[in-house]
Amino acid sequence: MKKILIAIDGYSSCGKSTMAKTLAKQIGYTYIDSGAMYRAATLFCLQNNLFAGGELNGEALKKRLPDLHISFEENRETGLSETFLNGENVERRIRSMEIAAKVSPVAAVGFVREEMVKQQQAMGLGKGIVMDGRDIGTVVFPDAELKIFVTASPEIRAQRRLAELTAKGEKTTFEEVLHNLTERDYIDSTRKDGPLRQAEDAVVLDNSDLTIAEQNQYLLKLFKERI
Repeated sequence: MKKILIAIDGYSSCGKSTMAKTLAKQIGYTYIDSGAMYRAATLFCLQNNLFAGGELNGEALKKRLPDLHISFEENRETGLSETFLNGENVERRIRSMEIAAKVSPVAAVGFVREEMVKQQQAMGLGKGIVMDGRDIGTVVFPDAELKIFVTASPEIRAQRRLAELTAKGEKTTFEEVLHNLTERDYIDSTRKDGPLRQAEDAVVLDNSDLTIAEQNQYLLKLFKERI
């Protein structure tokens, strides 16, 4: 059976990563979380004091870019890939509100996106990949055989994100999370390099009112149609 590339794009907190992980596991493909790469890059910036007065020091980051190494390793217990920054497992740390509040400015930097896209395209050479992000179907894999664009209302996305953070023990409010999502939507959609937009040949999936089971069933149906 031939292998294909599956690109899943969409807004923050639409559940892209969860659906991509589940689909990859169902069909025996490799899952790559492109968003985790930008989150890891953001953590790297925080660790190295590259945010001066709240603003990202792009020149300093450019000089330190050779020291930024991101990789994925499978967790043998869960069977899922986890993110490593310079050899350290940072999967949990990069999901915090601190990272979420600063990831968009880092992801908007042209030379950062260029480096991440280069690494992502190398990962997809053998196909059999499910990758999610903001510009996978438009920039990283414009020739992907299956492209999905995921959306949901800002309020529902904020509720989902709040529940996720609360479960991890982080203290925040619905208003704070909603503000963060709205701000990220704007930055992601208006940035110069690799903006968030729907590919012309992408299937739109609004999962505002879908159960996880319904969503997974629909994705599997789309995959079978493509192959």
